[in-house]
Amino acid sequence: MVTGGRGTVVAMAAWSTLNAAGVTLFLLLVLLRVSQAQTFFFPFRQPETCGHNQYFDISALSCVACGPNQRQDARGTVCVCLPGFQMISNNGGPDIICKKCPENMKGVTGDGWNCISCPGGLTAEGKCHCPTGHILVERDVNGTLLSQATCKLCEESENSFTIANALGNRCVQCEPTFINTSRSCVCSEPNILTGGLCFSSTGNFPPRMISAARYGDLGMSFTSEWFAEYLQSSAAACWVYANLTSCQALGNMCVMNMNSYDSTTFDACRLFQFIFENTAGLGTVHSVSFWRQNLPWLFYGDQLGLAPQVLSTTPLPTNFSFKGENQNTKLKFVAASYDVRGNFLKWQTLEGGVLQLCPDTETRLNAAYSFGTTYQQNCEIPISKILTDFPMPTFYDVYLEYTDENQHQYIWAVPVLNLNLQHNKIFVNQDSSSGKWLLTRRMFLVDALSGRENDLGSQPRLIRVATQISLSIRLVPNTKNGNIYPPLITVAYSDIDIKDPNSKSVKISFSVTYEMDQGEAHVQTDIALGVLGGLAVLLSLLKTAGWKRRIGSPMIDLQTVMKFLVYYAGDLANVFFIITVGTGLYWLIFFKAQKSVSVLLPMPAQEERFVTYVGCAFALKALQFLHKLISQITIDIFFIDWERPKGKVLKAVEGEGGVRSATVPVSIWRTYFVANEWNEIQTVRKINPLFQVLTVLFLLEVVGFKNLALMDSSSSLSRSPPSYIAPYSRILRYAVSTALWLVIGIIQIVFFAVFYERFIEDKIRQFVDLCCMSNISVFLLSHRCFGYYIHGRSVHGHADTNMEEMNMNLKREAENLCSQRGLIPNTDGQTFQIAISSQMRQQYDRIHETLTRKNGPARLLSSSGSTFEQSIKAYHTMNKFLGSFIDHVHKEMDYFIKDKLLLERILGMEFMEPMEKSIFYNDESYSFSSVLYYGNEATLLIYDLMFFCVVDLACQNFILASFLTYLQQEIYS
Repeated sequence: MVTGGRGTVVAMAAWSTLNAAGVTLFLLLVLLRVSQAQTFFFPFRQPETCGHNQYFDISALSCVACGPNQRQDARGTVCVCLPGFQMISNNGGPDIICKKCPENMKGVTGDGWNCISCPGGLTAEGKCHCPTGHILVERDVNGTLLSQATCKLCEESENSFTIANALGNRCVQCEPTFINTSRSCVCSEPNILTGGLCFSSTGNFPPRMISAARYGDLGMSFTSEWFAEYLQSSAAACWVYANLTSCQALGNMCVMNMNSYDSTTFDACRLFQFIFENTAGLGTVHSVSFWRQNLPWLFYGDQLGLAPQVLSTTPLPTNFSFKGENQNTKLKFVAASYDVRGNFLKWQTLEGGVLQLCPDTETRLNAAYSFGTTYQQNCEIPISKILTDFPMPTFYDVYLEYTDENQHQYIWAVPVLNLNLQHNKIFVNQDSSSGKWLLTRRMFLVDALSGRENDLGSQPRLIRVATQISLSIRLVPNTKNGNIYPPLITVAYSDIDIKDPNSKSVKISFSVTYEMDQGEAHVQTDIALGVLGGLAVLLSLLKTAGWKRRIGSPMIDLQTVMKFLVYYAGDLANVFFIITVGTGLYWLIFFKAQKSVSVLLPMPAQEERFVTYVGCAFALKALQFLHKLISQITIDIFFIDWERPKGKVLKAVEGEGGVRSATVPVSIWRTYFVANEWNEIQTVRKINPLFQVLTVLFLLEVVGFKNLALMDSSSSLSRSPPSYIAPYSRILRYAVSTALWLVIGIIQIVFFAVFYERFIEDKIRQFVDLCCMSNISVFLLSHRCFGYYIHGRSVHGHADTNMEEMNMNLKREAENLCSQRGLIPNTDGQTFQIAISSQMRQQYDRIHETLTRKNGPARLLSSSGSTFEQSIKAYHTMNKFLGSFIDHVHKEMDYFIKDKLLLERILGMEFMEPMEKSIFYNDESYSFSSVLYYGNEATLLIYDLMFFCVVDLACQNFILASFLTYLQQEIYS
């Protein structure tokens, strides 16, 4: 039995386990089916699509049926009782109970909770209805519900002057203008009723006016419902009663019409001007002649030439400084804001984006009011968002707050230049001459009100948006304390036709610019350009004169003029380069390092002249570089082989079947080797172009030197990501780029000359040593009668020898057991500048002609074999001739050796002409490198720099400029 019981327990436990597993599996399958059956979409419904007996459930976002005897309310989100039914309970939504009123009490009280007997008819909602001028009374004084409602007539006699309010539930006093005009609550003829106000027709009522809103951008105007409703009443209340709010409202309507004035039309601005002219006796506000008592200050007058006086006559009595104890870099703009009805709203600072429609962080928005920071903000905003955010316009009178020397706070009115303003149908503020401008005071951002035609609650037909707002600040000339003239707000409005606001957007821009008079800087630049340009002419004339001597031609011909122009292009390029670098460094140093503000950066439009100079410098420098390159590849160069044959050998005679004795041929490989080395050193430079480009790019982009080119007062090399990044100044970008490029280039050149050439490798001197070791001299003519000579004649007699003998020769030379390498005995001078005589040049040309004759017409040439033999023969003839010339064999074409005068070295020309004898000038500076890149490093360095800067100025991208600069370096290298 124990065994049986134990088996039963085991079986039951197993069954329970299986049962639990089955249930778990079943639940998992159910959950799986449920998850597979779920959907996450449903019909899209809006409140206005619900039926009359349905309401919109704000939780389920769908239409739900109301209960019995119910219907939806005006909003459509709750249910209310049908007319003739009272509420028993109401918890919102469908949770409402309605009960039918008895037959003797068919009316429902205003709150809907009780039934009541009405003295007259019922409204559509089932409420009691009273005649005009009566109020409905449903309860007594203590709140007790009356069995029957009564209609009480408001007392309109002189003792009370009351009338029913808009809801018809209380008697209120009549509008004061009714009482003052007609001594009653009725504005009867001949009195005038307008805008809910009553005016006497016998008084000085303003002239008949028009209620049109003009939209100049779209070339249209139409009757504005707002103007039709309130223009006449505001003008009358302002004129007759000097009502402050009405005067402000009238001024706002003038501003909504772009402050435009037309002497033939009595619109808002003409009415404002009419009241302004006829209230002169009221006096002015704060002694401002344009600010009449009781009226807003809208205009600075309409006299020509007034704008320059306002903007450039009186500086603000405050100072701005970037650094130091008296640092002041905050522009404290404040604005008096008004609503469209003329009510004063508040004083508010412009920080936080009050005038900036584009959204951004508060830090970046407030950066617009940091003195010295050029600010630019652009965005595109949907029209639907503008309509939502600005249903009613807000108007601003902007002031600049400052503190005087006695720490008293004052505000200075900031004028507005409205580009849409029309004076007698002329856009005077779009004229380039400030003498024709008409300055105003008040502005707004968005007007979505005046464009409503028939109903103020409807969507506007047109809206007007301030799409461009620019705040310009001008420095007082020659100031040392950071004084500025009154700032100017320039605003341009765009008229937008509203048809599909959800698909349209508008581009918005807000900017702050700083400017100073650049006249003095332009004069100084012109003086520098004139002086340096004149020196460039003299230098080019000297170069041309030297060139004429070197080609042995005294005549001035077209070639001479062209050569002068090429030389002048190079020198003028250096002039433009010096001026632009000096100008750029001036603005960089004096703007970034100043304490009290005395200079401000040129505006982008003022930089065009500078950019033109940079472009001229690059174009002229490119022409100079091309001239150098052509000169380098068109020089005459001959390698004189001093090696002599060693004995004779037996040589088979072709075609004769025998042998004969012949001299041992001299190996040509030494000449080929020296020529190859010459070819390699042609592009050797004193700097590493790749290192130059990468280092400059690293300093600009990684270290952050490019931040010095930002148009703000900060000298920091880093900027925090949340902060506002000002636009780049092209002048400062050029200054930073040229400074870094020149510094890195000069450091490389100094390192190359002081360390690398002394301790590692000097390829120019190594080439001269190679010539001597190879027993090869180099005869080089860069001009017709001028060139260079490298004396490579071996002091050992032979260079084509084995390793052991060559090593012995070097050892003997090191121990001074042989003569020195120089052309003159017992000297080391191996390099010379040479000026050859015309006779020498003619002989050279006769021999050289046989080498180049193979380029002539094919019919004048013999077979290729004989042509090659002619070339070999001409080579040997030239080699023999030049060797004998160096050895003074030809007395009629002899030469002598001398030192150049100091002035000759400075001017780069020779005073003595080689008439009968050629002249060899000692040249210890290896000036033959002037026909190589090595000797033109300054030209190449400036050309690369100008290429880099021109690309950057065009693309505003240092990385692209670096890549293209390195690419063109590889092309010409």
